[in-house]
Amino acid sequence: MAVTGWHRPTWVEIDRSAITSNIKQEQSHLPDHVALLAVVKADAYGHGMLEVAKIAKEAGAQGFCVAILDEALALREAGFEDFILVMGAVPVEFAALAAQNNIALTLFDVEWLTELSTMKTAELPLHVHLKVDTGMGRLGLRSMEAVKEIEAAIAKRDDVVMEGIFTHFATADQQETSYFEQQLACFREVVDSLQERPAMVHCANSATALLHEQGDFDAVRFGISMYGLTPSPEILPILPFKLQPALAFYTEMVQVKELQPGDHVSYGATYEATAQEWVATLPVGYADGFIRAYSGFHVSVDGILMPVIGRVCMDQCIIQLPQKYPVGTKVTLIGGPNSADEAAQHVGTINYEITCLLSERVPKKYIH
Repeated sequence: MAVTGWHRPTWVEIDRSAITSNIKQEQSHLPDHVALLAVVKADAYGHGMLEVAKIAKEAGAQGFCVAILDEALALREAGFEDFILVMGAVPVEFAALAAQNNIALTLFDVEWLTELSTMKTAELPLHVHLKVDTGMGRLGLRSMEAVKEIEAAIAKRDDVVMEGIFTHFATADQQETSYFEQQLACFREVVDSLQERPAMVHCANSATALLHEQGDFDAVRFGISMYGLTPSPEILPILPFKLQPALAFYTEMVQVKELQPGDHVSYGATYEATAQEWVATLPVGYADGFIRAYSGFHVSVDGILMPVIGRVCMDQCIIQLPQKYPVGTKVTLIGGPNSADEAAQHVGTINYEITCLLSERVPKKYIH
């Protein structure tokens, strides 16, 4: 059982208006016939799946993309009747469950369809989207022959409907576009080879949706940028509009003390005070997603950056202060001057991972 820490001063704030704005701006950037599908997998990249789905739907999103079947089922259980696509692999034994709940699955292997027994136990046919591997090297059909074989096999069944076809780009978040253009050309060739074009042809992740025309496609899968984060720092200067980050991560000082020269901080005694200095203990650690690699990262108090010193513990960490602050002073861990991008640069990762790391025990408060 996951426990959420409502009774301690550590929390995440999610700005509803920021998510709405990012969706509205992307919609204004798209042709009218192109649907925006909100990607809410991984607990909406750490932002809270059910609440974000509600915000996205109210903002005009026309469906959802998730990674696993359980996420789709959670949306259905919460009352969402919209289009849902599971983009990851779903074992064939759960196909009927997906069909019963009107959840579309990704079909990327001929053998999966061969193993699929009759779907007559389900009241609805199973809707599938073919995944074409045009150069990502993950899930997907690798040849034109495989695509034609699976299309023909579906055509012979009345319990499976080929609703869509899609691919995923490996380098859409880079300014150099030669590999992207190669993948795009491959995907277009596959689509043109089909006996009948499916109802939903889509290829755009956030970077592609932001930077490339979508007029000949039917939908975009809007993920990281729905949350106001750029798919990569490289394309930040060429984005068509300014994204508004939705998430901020806060805590409060629970103890403030003065160290003397020679005093040490945290496990391993890796930090030693060289002079008198004020430090604060914060009730947040790697069990919350504020991982050990944040040692040396700068958090913010009233806009002033202050370093995390010593090793981050499971439930606590320590920051250096320029002066004495009262217990209860608010500290911004991520947000404002120390953005998810800044945190990612310090940790040596990407902003996606920064927000996805946030654990369930950190409560989410939705504002605006």
